[in-house]
Amino acid sequence: MEEKWIKECLKEAEKAFDAGEVPVGAVVVKGNRIIAKAHNRVEKLKDPTAHAEVLAIRKALKELREKYLYGCTMYVSLEPCPMCAYALILARMDRVVFLAQNEKAGGVMSLYNLLDDKSFNHRVKWEYKPMKEAQVLIERFFEGLR
Repeated sequence: MEEKWIKECLKEAEKAFDAGEVPVGAVVVKGNRIIAKAHNRVEKLKDPTAHAEVLAIRKALKELREKYLYGCTMYVSLEPCPMCAYALILARMDRVVFLAQNEKAGGVMSLYNLLDDKSFNHRVKWEYKPMKEAQVLIERFFEGLR
């Protein structure tokens, strides 16, 4: 089943790429169903907080009509930045799986390790599952900007 969620996450990242956004896609799963999907929309919305993770969290909360996302897993194509990592904590996400490292702004393992910080009131389990597709999409996007 996890492979299905990963494919959906990568589809969202490709939508972002096609729209000229940093290619990040996110999918929130509860039980055996996707409850929210999103991709970066920073440029389109002219909103620096419109990262895929934040948009997916908002959609999932609306879908569930809940304040928190207990029992949910997020699949995201790139390691969350510090803002998104903290949003996962605030939303009480159970788990996050990411497919590419964010060496310049990673908030989970590359630069910071916010999800394991014991000073926060919630711990989000995390897993890095390297996927060449996700890394290549990011590299292609930034090569196109040079």
